[in-house]
Amino acid sequence: MIEIPSDLRPELVPLAFLLGTWQGAGVADFPGEQQCHFGQELSFTHDGRDFLEYSSHAWELDAEGKKIRPLESEHGYWRVKERTVEVVMVRDRGVVEVWYGELAEGKPQIDLATDTMARLAEAPEYSGGKRLYGYVKGELLWVGELATPSQPLRPYMSAQLKKVVDPREWVKDMSDLPDDGVAFFK
Repeated sequence: MIEIPSDLRPELVPLAFLLGTWQGAGVADFPGEQQCHFGQELSFTHDGRDFLEYSSHAWELDAEGKKIRPLESEHGYWRVKERTVEVVMVRDRGVVEVWYGELAEGKPQIDLATDTMARLAEAPEYSGGKRLYGYVKGELLWVGELATPSQPLRPYMSAQLKKVVDPREWVKDMSDLPDDGVAFFK
C-alpha cells in the first residue's frame, strides 16, 4: 500500500511510492568489470520542501550474501514539474548527473535518462545512462543502463528491494493500547 504523508507537497504526490527506506539485492554486470551480486539500501525522504532527498549505498556480496566491500554510493534530489521528473545526483566515483524523465500514466513507474553529466578526471569513463524505477506488488524494482565512449548503452545493474519498517513507527500506532496489553485480546 502506498501511503501519502499529509505534509508532502502536492507536486511530489506522484513520487510517494518511493518514500521510505528500501533494502534488497541485485546483480551488477558491465563489460570490463567483474559481474557480482550486490546488496543495496536506499532511502527517499522529504522535509516539506519541493523535493525528495535520495541516498543509496550498495556493496558487493559473496556467495553466502555477506558484505565484501562497498560498491557504489549516490546522493541526490528528485523534483516533479507536471509529469516530468528532474533529478540531480552525485556519485562517489566522481560523477555528477542531471536526469530527466517521465512519470508513467496510471502506474507507479519512472523512466529517467541523463541530460547532463560531469566527471572528475580520475572517474571511470561514462557518457550517460538510463534508469527505470517501478513499484510492483509492494516492492521497488529498478534497472540501470550505462554508456561509455567505448560501450553503447546497455543494462549494468538491477535490484529488487523491500521496504524496511522501523519498529518506532509501530509504537506510535500503539499509543491507545491498555497498559497490560491483555485487554486488547478480550
